[in-house]
Amino acid sequence: MTETPENRIKRLQMRSWRRGTKEMDMILGPYSDTEIAALSADALEQYEALLVENDQDLYVWMSRQATPPSEHAEIISVIRDFHKIA
Repeated sequence: MTETPENRIKRLQMRSWRRGTKEMDMILGPYSDTEIAALSADALEQYEALLVENDQDLYVWMSRQATPPSEHAEIISVIRDFHKIA
């Protein structure tokens, strides 16, 4: 059985809010609540791939302490813009 688009979005929202670190919950949770339902299929794939990464890596990429891998650079830029992270 395949996952419905609605269930996929709910699953990704849940995963966005329950990361393991409060910092990443506060970055990914609000973004997912307002933005992922409107993402293109490609952007949604990028977002889902990003959620597989561990929080320590995600945080340093989001906060520009390290350069994100090329496969995550675009979606990280979108999330930074959403939060206006300089």
